[in-house]
Amino acid sequence: MANVITVTALNRYVKTLLDSDPVLTDVALRGEISNFTNHYKTGHFYFSLKDEQCAVKAVMFRREAQQLGFLPQNGMRVIVRCRISLFERDGAFQVYVEDMFPDGIGAMQMAFEQLKEKLDREGLFAAEHKKPLPAIPRCVGLVTSKTGAALQDILNVTRRRYPAAHFLLAPVTVQGNEAAPGIANAITRLDTSGRVDVIIVARGGGSREDLWVFNSEVIARAAFACKTPVVSAIGHEIDFSILDFVADLRAPTPSAAAELVMPDLAGHMQRNRNVYANIRAEIQNRLRLCYNKIEAAGTSRQLTAVRALPGQKQAALWAQQEALRRQMQKNLRDARQRLGHAAALCGSLNPYAVLARGYSVVQKEGRVLKNSADVQIGDRVEVRLSEGRLGCTVESVMNEETV
Repeated sequence: MANVITVTALNRYVKTLLDSDPVLTDVALRGEISNFTNHYKTGHFYFSLKDEQCAVKAVMFRREAQQLGFLPQNGMRVIVRCRISLFERDGAFQVYVEDMFPDGIGAMQMAFEQLKEKLDREGLFAAEHKKPLPAIPRCVGLVTSKTGAALQDILNVTRRRYPAAHFLLAPVTVQGNEAAPGIANAITRLDTSGRVDVIIVARGGGSREDLWVFNSEVIARAAFACKTPVVSAIGHEIDFSILDFVADLRAPTPSAAAELVMPDLAGHMQRNRNVYANIRAEIQNRLRLCYNKIEAAGTSRQLTAVRALPGQKQAALWAQQEALRRQMQKNLRDARQRLGHAAALCGSLNPYAVLARGYSVVQKEGRVLKNSADVQIGDRVEVRLSEGRLGCTVESVMNEETV
């Protein structure tokens, strides 16, 4: 008889078998959602996955559920990454979902619209958040595959439009949902590096499934948080992604992104030449107008009067000059006459002239004597003549009354 075991032991044993099987630890499972419940308290998703014949219970815990860009619904076909185990308490065999992707056009479109509506409500698409592109970027950051056609398209257009451009490439995988974190991280790294003026996120054309990674919420939020302008260049003109709505500018193709970001050097030079030609023509026109006005003014009565004015002023100036000359000559004659009179007066008062007439000057100790009382017999005096001097001794003093 077999050994008797408890239900707990059985469930634990089966759970151990399932958890230790490497095949069941990472499974990609396709199915249709049914009996979906979004538990309002815990945030966990409870549902079943079924196909045409069978069904299996599934749970997606809150941490993983919050990372989804859409809300699962009954009837939606999905592909889940999961592990297979047993809920030991109830003995329930079930799938523990770690990630979920829409499967099929209808489900993908529903997930796209749900995420678009969610981000739109949060304001990630608002026009006031759009940043302008630099007129002439010093360095352009590229988030794309280093082996893809998108990179070559951008480089080819740039060589033609603006050969002096510089690029900083952040190579990433651009296909598959597992590529989303890498793309978001590349956007963030380029933004925080401070080395780029604009970021282009590019991928060439492909199926909707190939481009689905750019509908990832993590990429959308990385682009929205970016302080550097972001240009989305995903697929072809008819392809739209969530990144297109969040980016500061959507380009229909990678080549168009290069056209929009890079200045057209040849076009700028031609515009400058046109502006120069227009300015030159305008200056010539203005000069012709000025010449015409000058010629017309040359025959006017006002200009004739103006031309005669210097001659009239010159004649008046000459008359004033002649009057000044005559006045100066008269003043000079008068001054000479006054000078002669003054010289004659000075000559009559000149003491040397008196000496020349036979008079003399007597000095005692350098002082001119005017009175005989100022000397005594025996004093030495000096007599100054017209020519020469005499040293004398007083022998007698005579006081005479002045008549």
